[in-house]
Amino acid sequence: MLRISKNAVSAVSIILCAATSILTASETISDALVWPELLTEAGLKIVWENQLPLKKGETQDRLYIAGDYFYSFTDTNYIISLNKNDGSFIFGQAYAPKGFPIIGFELYGDELFSIIGNQLVEIRAASGIEVSQTRLSFGVSCPAVRNQTNFYVAGVDRRVHVLTSDKKVEMFKGAADDDSIITSLVAAEDKVIFGTETGKIVAMKYDEPALLWQFKARDGIAGSLVLDDPILVAASRDTNVYMLDAETGELIWKFQTQAILDKSPTVTDNAVYQYVWGKGLTAIDRATGRLMWRVPGGLGLAAESDGKAYVITEGRKLAVMDNELNKELYSVNFADVTLFISNNEDSHIYIGDDTGRVACLKPIEK
Repeated sequence: MLRISKNAVSAVSIILCAATSILTASETISDALVWPELLTEAGLKIVWENQLPLKKGETQDRLYIAGDYFYSFTDTNYIISLNKNDGSFIFGQAYAPKGFPIIGFELYGDELFSIIGNQLVEIRAASGIEVSQTRLSFGVSCPAVRNQTNFYVAGVDRRVHVLTSDKKVEMFKGAADDDSIITSLVAAEDKVIFGTETGKIVAMKYDEPALLWQFKARDGIAGSLVLDDPILVAASRDTNVYMLDAETGELIWKFQTQAILDKSPTVTDNAVYQYVWGKGLTAIDRATGRLMWRVPGGLGLAAESDGKAYVITEGRKLAVMDNELNKELYSVNFADVTLFISNNEDSHIYIGDDTGRVACLKPIEK
């Protein structure tokens, strides 16, 4: 991982600020990612918009939000951090060598962590300064997670390796009783839960390899488990979305999507949103497990606000769905948008394109 000095960061900041325009809702430019006039008609406004300076031939590849920060990764593994509230520049640096896979990008407290190559890497969320690198003696099968006490890392050896959060000393290992490959991990302060390629969902104590409960879906767990205590939501390749009691593992409901699932669900206070290949985005009532609506071609939830769900579609549109009437209200042309964040925390919509344009939108308050 590349380290840069504070002076270098300051120099980058000056260059970036000179080359970048941060737009408020009252400003427009000819190359805006989404035209403000279209947004106004849809009851949305621009909070900020920014053009990130990419090198020739470099493309913006993926976006994240974590805490108060917005992160953009390029296809060369360069990372740029902005303040998610106003779009102002925080830092930019190489996060990993070009071509290296980055597995996970998770926030705990004020630190971000990922698996890069065979290293568990931690950086300061606010500055990008490296906190630690820990070499792992095994390959990993999914993103790592942590709580205050431990890191939990799933190895290709079909074991969850439990490392202390401070010194990264391995304390113990855990595994499914059928010795299946682990595809997803989530952690709370009192437990860790993992899903496997055979459909096992296993909860064990955070500080010892003691089973708390287990559940079996008919096929492998797809994407990441979602823990929103007191519930756990999982998508399975058996075509079902499952909601479980996170304390007991008891089934609360399951929803049949009629297609093999390969993506994680997005969970909010009122709904579970599941991308279904070939069918689009399905919204499931969180309380009952019943169908609310489907958006053919829908790719994912951008945000929720005041009973409305904002959905990005394959056709480069933003569909606005009414979660009470269970129907589409209108759609907005998002022809230039190629990237978005599934934000289940608030009403802000974060979007971008391959060239480094990024923007934050939000519904106009009535």
